[in-house]
Amino acid sequence: MTQVVYGPRLGKEGQLRVGCSAVIFDKTREKVLLTQRADNGHWCLPGGHMESGESAAEACEREVWEETGLKVRAMRLLGVYSNPDQLVIYEDGNKAFFVVLNFEVQVLEGKVGLSDETTDFGWFSLSEMASMRIHANHQMRVEDALRGGETVMK
Repeated sequence: MTQVVYGPRLGKEGQLRVGCSAVIFDKTREKVLLTQRADNGHWCLPGGHMESGESAAEACEREVWEETGLKVRAMRLLGVYSNPDQLVIYEDGNKAFFVVLNFEVQVLEGKVGLSDETTDFGWFSLSEMASMRIHANHQMRVEDALRGGETVMK
């Protein structure tokens, strides 16, 4: 099971990785699509790590496709997130420190489905998220997206 652990400057123990996440609003812009992770059962925004040779927008679009079956287009960068006190530890023992680019995306086509990385999905409001097991700082990313305005750097 993938773990997210916290401690003072614990991120120094991990390999630096760039990730992305996608905020997909419903038609009312009151709910967002969350998926439930197969590895730890937490709910999260669709996303993952960037691969060499792809742009940040391409990484986000690919990850959404792989996890949900939705073809999307990255519309705007909502925020950049890094937490020096957070470390991700994978089942194989690898450790990662992430810098994550959070995008608002537009659905172009497709129907939401599951993948080998997800066990469930749904559309949730912030108030509904309050009682859910949300992965890392994904709820904060949704809050920042709903607030709008300038790109957030955290």
